[in-house]
Amino acid sequence: MKKDIHPKYYKNAKVICACGHSFTTGSTEEEIKVEICSACHPFYTGKQKLVDSARRVEKFQEKVAKKEAAAKGKIGKTAKRKELKAKKAKDIEIIKTKKSGHKKSTKK
Repeated sequence: MKKDIHPKYYKNAKVICACGHSFTTGSTEEEIKVEICSACHPFYTGKQKLVDSARRVEKFQEKVAKKEAAAKGKIGKTAKRKELKAKKAKDIEIIKTKKSGHKKSTKK
């Protein structure tokens, strides 16, 4: 090995996780900060934990919720047409009764 070209190796480098867990290992850096470790990773803990620094998961869940809400309130095309047709017929009937000056009788 050539001398003075390799970085300094620390046998007791400290690794600090965002969850608060810390341990020592060998590294070329004296202190390492990580977001996730074996103490908080879902694979090792068996618990689901979403690591989301850019809110991507929350944005996706909001998007899905909006689509589901829109699908629940969605009416088919034929139902919309029937609804509009009934509304127009009702409006026309009201206009006719106003012009004639009397109410439509319900007797036959």
